[in-house]
Amino acid sequence: MEEPIDLGTFLDLWAKGDPARGDIAVTVVRLSDACCRIGNLVALGSIAGALGSETGRQSGFDRQKEIDVRANDLIVASLKDAPVASLASEELEWALPINPGAPLAVAVDPIDGSSNIDANVSIGTIFTILPARANGVDTSSFQQQGHAQLAAGFVVYGPFTSLVLTLGEGTHIFTLQRASGQFLLTKRSVQIPVATREYAINASNYRFWGESVRTYIDDCLRGRDGPRGKDFNMRWTASPVADIYRLLTGGGIFLYPGDMRENYAHGRLRLVYEAAPFAWIIEQAGGAASSGQERILDLVPTSLHQRTPFIAGSRTEVDYVVRLHRDPHGLGERSPLFGRRGLFRT
Repeated sequence: MEEPIDLGTFLDLWAKGDPARGDIAVTVVRLSDACCRIGNLVALGSIAGALGSETGRQSGFDRQKEIDVRANDLIVASLKDAPVASLASEELEWALPINPGAPLAVAVDPIDGSSNIDANVSIGTIFTILPARANGVDTSSFQQQGHAQLAAGFVVYGPFTSLVLTLGEGTHIFTLQRASGQFLLTKRSVQIPVATREYAINASNYRFWGESVRTYIDDCLRGRDGPRGKDFNMRWTASPVADIYRLLTGGGIFLYPGDMRENYAHGRLRLVYEAAPFAWIIEQAGGAASSGQERILDLVPTSLHQRTPFIAGSRTEVDYVVRLHRDPHGLGERSPLFGRRGLFRT
């Protein structure tokens, strides 16, 4: 069996002496180093202190946790000598200048799913690398379509630590070898199955969803007796990194739609440093990602912390949900028995 290559070697082979690619490679390595340190911190649990305690500050809709702050500090420190002009983070209101004039910009969610830290549920870090604009002194670097991304990835801190990475040439998974502190390539060119029998959504919000999302979930719940003709499983961890990792390795669809709750009309995921990198990773693995109306990678952010509805995963399921958004009553393949105004709905 061939020995797996480490992340540094993988990136060197990809860069092939190209200075622009070399800058991206260096930045990915620095981020992976920060994630190793974050993983070590997470692994300590309560030994590292009250990581789940609130700092008293808000981060978007969420109360900021101690682990959020400490992870953010580790990332900032790791990028000080990297070719990065500025950093955008869920934990920072504005973009932070790092090395103005450098060619790259980085956006991160330092800890995705931090509400799970005390429950010992998998959490993670999400990042994206973009070309810097205006010397990195304003937020314009982060107001580019997802197509502009140069690298994107996320790390899951679970029973083992995994790094999922795309450089625009497929999606690859690396696993941390703790003894050496290196990420080793363990799955090359991951492909999401086209069809699935599994979905991930927070079902407690059912009454707040729009008709298209309720219709989709109703159809899944009816299983083989409904219009889909097959049974589905539901998964939900409240850590998007864990749910997205699951669908990358086994197929599935992840939904965090907008809903009728106050401040949730545009969903919960941040476009710049959550939805866009997830979308690129998923598309590079053969999947699809949409807001329900538009392809995620086509969206142009208008603000640093903009939110978007997010539906991603196996292509056939995402396409099905998108068609429901565009015309909830018009799916030709739906049985009249289960139609919107069929025998079971009026």
